[in-house]
Amino acid sequence: MSLGQQLAPHLPFLRRYGRALTGSQSHGDKYVRATLEAIVAAPDEFPKDVDPRLGLYRMFQAIWSSANYDEMGDEGVGDTDGHAAVARARMSRMTPLSRQALLLTAMEGFTPEDAAYLIDVDANEVDELVAAALAEIEGQTRARVLIIEDEPIIAMDIETIVRDLGHDVTGVAVTRDEAVALAMEERPGLVLADIQLADDSSGIDAVKDILAEFEVPVIFITAFPERLLTGERPEPTFLITKPFQRSTVKAAISQALFFDQTTVPGA
Repeated sequence: MSLGQQLAPHLPFLRRYGRALTGSQSHGDKYVRATLEAIVAAPDEFPKDVDPRLGLYRMFQAIWSSANYDEMGDEGVGDTDGHAAVARARMSRMTPLSRQALLLTAMEGFTPEDAAYLIDVDANEVDELVAAALAEIEGQTRARVLIIEDEPIIAMDIETIVRDLGHDVTGVAVTRDEAVALAMEERPGLVLADIQLADDSSGIDAVKDILAEFEVPVIFITAFPERLLTGERPEPTFLITKPFQRSTVKAAISQALFFDQTTVPGA
């Protein structure tokens, strides 16, 4: 099996990580593209003593750590100067390594040992970095959250996680029309959306309707993330895979709010 064939199944998830790390579809995808270009240009430099997924993320980390955030440029819809300013404000309060450690372990499912290899630190430092990231989460301004989910048990689980983080739940919608109506009425500061809803309507369409009225960070929840990360259409910046762990939802919420102007302390 060629190296490309070994890496292909992992690319959607690397794109998810890149987007969560940068808070931008276009920024994250550019880092992934730069990573693939580096592998094609020098395939012999790809790590051969580790699992292909680990090697792929290691190459990405090398690109990320060597590049300047502003050098990558950003042409994506909704990626504004205000967004970049928020990112810089956040980075001034929380080191990039702590965010990477949290996302790699909580969202991408790497062990602390693997995360240590990826960000080039000692294994015993990873727990400290994650703790620093979680401390930053505690300092975030509380948000009002709309949940779009038609499975009652999952909706209750998400609602509990959101409330445990100190955020308020404005409502739980089970259809596209209900989601849009609740959003217009409550103007939430964050939306958590399932893809397939109760009446066979689409959570994606509901989010499009909401974003046409006002800007709000969105986290999609799906059992098939690879179907949304194809590169063929506008795609979500933040994505949670079902079934999910509480730590994954917590990391995704914190990272989505990390780039939101209304949750920058002192903003």
